[in-house]
Amino acid sequence: MSIVSNSLLGKDTPYCAQYDSSLLFPIPRAEKRKELDIDELSLPFNGLDIWTAYEVSWLNLKGKPEVRIAEFGFQVDSPNLIESKSFKLYLNSFNGTRFACEQDVIDLMVKDLSAASGEIVGIEFKSMSGHELLFGDMPGENLDVLDIEVDSYQVDAGLLQTTEEYVVEETLNSHLLKSNCLVTSQPDWGSVVIRYTGQRIDEAGLLKYIISFREHNEFHEQCVERIFTDIMRQCQPTQLTVYARYVRRGGLDINPYRSNFEDEYDISRTQRQ
Repeated sequence: MSIVSNSLLGKDTPYCAQYDSSLLFPIPRAEKRKELDIDELSLPFNGLDIWTAYEVSWLNLKGKPEVRIAEFGFQVDSPNLIESKSFKLYLNSFNGTRFACEQDVIDLMVKDLSAASGEIVGIEFKSMSGHELLFGDMPGENLDVLDIEVDSYQVDAGLLQTTEEYVVEETLNSHLLKSNCLVTSQPDWGSVVIRYTGQRIDEAGLLKYIISFREHNEFHEQCVERIFTDIMRQCQPTQLTVYARYVRRGGLDINPYRSNFEDEYDISRTQRQ
């Protein structure tokens, strides 16, 4: 039985308003990576899982609430990902807890999340005033205008093909990525960017492949790693980045990216977020 079945997903859970780090539920990445034949000791990509939390709050020493938007960066080589409901409950547990200053909250979150994930987690707080969260366009050519016929809604890597032997550098995007939670089967809506160098990938086949996730049950991070792995195996580009931005649920959005050649990424919010 998968460890995921022991999580709080899909279960009635009491609201906790006092700090409690035990609410965090780590899930080993190794289980799904083994399914994809990914060597944990020699990952074929680098990257981050970027989480944005829009409902972060705590009390100052006088009992006055403080609110922030927080961005969390989880390393791709961390042993564990954090199950999203447990993360939400953990953040909620700060709501009724008093802290002397913002830095104390950040330091405590870094300590707890780093311990749960197995690697140091980066955290940035953004105030509610004097700061704009700007929307950005997904880079590259949008595939969604293609007039295609679709009859497959379970992941099918065989849809991925190359069409030309000469090498191209190309960035493509789609807003038609949808998968479902591994435990609850609730829908996860997202947009994805695929940037690569290699033989040209058939665009219609790539869009059909993205759409084929529509009834697939997997966590966000696992879907992105599956897309990366399938493209590498089927199309064999020399360079590849896969970067997805998912619509928020429960005050959190999750935005994983994986790349074998890039260390910096455009992480602007889309209008859906």
